[in-house]
Amino acid sequence: MNKHIQLQDLGHQDYKITWEYQEQLFKKIVDVKLEKRNRPELETDNYFLFVEHPHVYTLGKSGDMSNLLLSEKQLEAKGATFYKINRGGDITYHGPGQIVGYPILDLENFFTDIHKYLRLLEEAIILTIAEYGLQGTRSEGETGVWLDVGTPFARKICAMGVRASRWVTMHGFALNVNADLGYFDNIIPCGIKGKAVTSMHVELGKTIDEAEVKAKIITHFSVLFEAEMESVVSKSL
Repeated sequence: MNKHIQLQDLGHQDYKITWEYQEQLFKKIVDVKLEKRNRPELETDNYFLFVEHPHVYTLGKSGDMSNLLLSEKQLEAKGATFYKINRGGDITYHGPGQIVGYPILDLENFFTDIHKYLRLLEEAIILTIAEYGLQGTRSEGETGVWLDVGTPFARKICAMGVRASRWVTMHGFALNVNADLGYFDNIIPCGIKGKAVTSMHVELGKTIDEAEVKAKIITHFSVLFEAEMESVVSKSL
């Protein structure tokens, strides 16, 4: 089992271009898995992409279009784009000041349990924000990381939505660090009415060092997945 993960920070990158790149890496892993049936000595690669997107709304395959509260013209006026995509979950927002992570892993290198995979993704974020004094937790039946669950003040700080096929993952998580939360007013986030969204910046009352947060996420992710993370020079997409 190959527990080595190639870490690439793509910087500020268009959503569609990044999605296509994820698909390339995903297909590469799946192709090796198919070939491995005849050549068991082959190993599959694993990747972890960090990226920050321009303003964009994405709707998962089970999502409801009515949760987008903007028309095409209004989207354009806000400088935002919209995509229907092939992950689970409903609608969410990505934009500047948000750390997006896309682990593209062959889970057969780690464990074959999607539920465990999602819980460990959540745990990596929970442990990361705990270092800043924020007590993140899970909300029953609502994937992601929340604050003050079970109170009238419950609010989501990190959204998650993944796709998995042949035990290969793509898509991932979006942690609000210094994001402009006003963009969430244009959707019903994750299709969940009556619950707020927050960010580390809002909770802590100061701008947060995003590079520092990324480093902490990687530290916790590598421990939880018992993986060896190696930063590689990102190709130009």
